[in-house]
Amino acid sequence: MRFEIMRLDEVDGTTVDSTVVDAASVNRIVQQAAAIGQRLWIRPAETTPAS
Repeated sequence: MRFEIMRLDEVDGTTVDSTVVDAASVNRIVQQAAAIGQRLWIRPAETTPAS
């Protein structure tokens, strides 16, 4: 499963940037964000059906 992780602005909460990662990478990114007090929004990445 893949997830979209969006880094949020500290002041107004708008999305600063986003990336799509696999499930194994989510924990590492969350740990890094927590260490520096960064706000994230994580949601399942939209997938397109295979043809």
